[in-house]
Amino acid sequence: MSTVILDTITGKSTATTITIGSTPVVSASANSMTIRGEGTAQTSIQQGLAKSWAQIEGNITSYRDSFNTSSLTDVSTGRPRVTYTNNMSNDDASLTMAHQYSSASGSGAFFANVGARNTAYHEHNHYENGSLTDGEAYNDSVHGDLA
Repeated sequence: MSTVILDTITGKSTATTITIGSTPVVSASANSMTIRGEGTAQTSIQQGLAKSWAQIEGNITSYRDSFNTSSLTDVSTGRPRVTYTNNMSNDDASLTMAHQYSSASGSGAFFANVGARNTAYHEHNHYENGSLTDGEAYNDSVHGDLA
């Protein structure tokens, strides 16, 4: 067995493939890197990463934690706005949301949907029994291309 210890790796000026054994596992070219997935499938690392995510306190005054977010706005009851630090390239990015309802009993109809959205931000709508209501927590994840 061999051990390689380095402080710096200098890349080549052309596209590079990293091979382990006889299997190419990573391929890189300008602004693109893929990694070998299951079988012979290739996964784009840039496309597969969340570009923004947040967990928001129910009072809509602060993030519990977040990534690529610059501000949080309480638009109105049940409607937080998450503004990105780095904008998305278009408003068609995939947005996944989850909310924790405010009723401890769990009865009635509860649902989350996307409010206003554009390349700079998105808004949540949290409904309980047909009315916008502040939830206990809001979570979201955005996948797409950064501007």
